[in-house]
Amino acid sequence: MSTEQRITELGIELPAASAPVANYAMTRQSGSLLFVSGHVCKRDGAVVTGRLGDSVSRDDGYALARTTMLDILASARAALGSLDRVTAVIKISGFVNSTATFTEQSLVINGASDLLIEVFGEDRGRHARAAVGVAQLPLGAAVELEAIFEVR
Repeated sequence: MSTEQRITELGIELPAASAPVANYAMTRQSGSLLFVSGHVCKRDGAVVTGRLGDSVSRDDGYALARTTMLDILASARAALGSLDRVTAVIKISGFVNSTATFTEQSLVINGASDLLIEVFGEDRGRHARAAVGVAQLPLGAAVELEAIFEVR
């Protein structure tokens, strides 16, 4: 089954691809690698602000990481024409706006990782990863993700 068919089977609708908010490209391909710039978490088109360990729960953070990965997939599709061109997810980096005592960044970023396994399967979807707690993110966002895909 193709990736695009799998997305349909899962009932996933990708949002419209985001536009950059500063002087950068949303994606950049180099050889067989597609680099996708950082995407911040949004709900209904608005950036979700807050801090994990304070105003945002771990479960909400997980859901935000999942929807942010949907935005990344939309940007990848816009760049490639089809997610069927993705041969592997190489790496994702997740940044979690966290209090000094919040230590479950990896569980938050699982929202993105779990989605990638659902969409691409174990072989193509399993990836290297970083899950980092930070003191602040652009626009006050709770979660930011970036990704690297291998493509054909």
